Amino acid sequence: MNKIDLNNFRVASSETARDINRRIVLNLVRKHQPISRASIARRSGMQRSTVSAITEQLLAERWVIEGATGHLPRGRKPTFLHLNLDRSGIIGVDIHPDVTTLAVANLDMKILAHESMPTGNDPNDFIARLGRRIVDLMRAHPKSSYEGIGISVPGRIDPASHRLTFAPNLHWHDVDFQAPLEQLTGLKVEIENAANACALTELWANRHGEGVSNLIAVTVSEGIGVGMIMNGQLLRGAQGVTGEFGHVSLDASGPKCHCGNRGCWEVLASNTAAMRSYAAFASGRKVQAGSKSDMSPLPFSDLLRLAEQNDVIAGKSLDQMAHQLGAGLAMLVTGLAPEVIVVIGEVTRAWNRVGPIVDAVIQQRSLTHANTRIVTSDPETWPRLRGAITLVAQRQFMAQLM
Repeated sequence: MNKIDLNNFRVASSETARDINRRIVLNLVRKHQPISRASIARRSGMQRSTVSAITEQLLAERWVIEGATGHLPRGRKPTFLHLNLDRSGIIGVDIHPDVTTLAVANLDMKILAHESMPTGNDPNDFIARLGRRIVDLMRAHPKSSYEGIGISVPGRIDPASHRLTFAPNLHWHDVDFQAPLEQLTGLKVEIENAANACALTELWANRHGEGVSNLIAVTVSEGIGVGMIMNGQLLRGAQGVTGEFGHVSLDASGPKCHCGNRGCWEVLASNTAAMRSYAAFASGRKVQAGSKSDMSPLPFSDLLRLAEQNDVIAGKSLDQMAHQLGAGLAMLVTGLAPEVIVVIGEVTRAWNRVGPIVDAVIQQRSLTHANTRIVTSDPETWPRLRGAITLVAQRQFMAQLM
């Protein structure tokens, strides 16, 4: 239940009720297609006349289409409804410090095409190049319309200004993506922290069972991001920086982080941390500070492959990463006690090795008896990119999550 702010509220109108009912019907079509009007009425509890009126509106707007006719022993034969996947497309953008991935998806979240581009160091140059690539992508994949652009970014977005305000791994500060990209492309832009976007997708997709309303998404890549949904609501905080557990110091004498602190969770447990460990172990040095010379030229995917082939140094680096990852997850379990924590990133490819270490550390460090499930997201499903796509799709289906 959300508390009503008596200093800042709007009285619900009949239009609000219609909009909510419309979203319910559209979401039921999305989740249960093909579905009949009668089935929508049963599932929603709405009057059949209400469902029929909303359905006619959605058909007129081409959000849904009619398909096959069902067979009943008596009475009127039902006509099944489907989402109109040809109606419009969505552009998704997933930004990493080195590479940015773009995709075209349909309303059912299916990725139809994708491509990559270098991110670069200058945000203004990047935004200009990104805008041109999006326009080219839309021309290469024409739709009757595009719903908008969703962007997942490794940083925090101020909810009032929609500007990127905190992104240590990008080394960008106070960047406006929204206005220039909307001007360049003519599409509405939704931008969100990558972990927040992933958390929304996990809840929206309902992968973890009915009744899950407290869920945390932990993205593990160059850094560590945390997106939190508590009581069914995405938490952002006053300036949009809620959830920066990746920059909580777990070791005050540890390596220096891009944020300026020492021993942050992400500088101990990210892909970058494992690569730093590999370089240090290989040279016989103490695992420490984060200059470029301390970094392994080995990509993290190769480190995973070497560990799978029983390379001792790669295995030792991965085990250390797993231990530190478990330490941070124990902090989340103890402090927030969600039903589910979803770990997202390449490290999940080695979860047969990493998972037992993580579970052991959580069991050792979190003594609250919270019944939190630790699950992983398949990297092959492009979770961060799908998170970006969800930012646009949920406007029509589940805006109440925001």
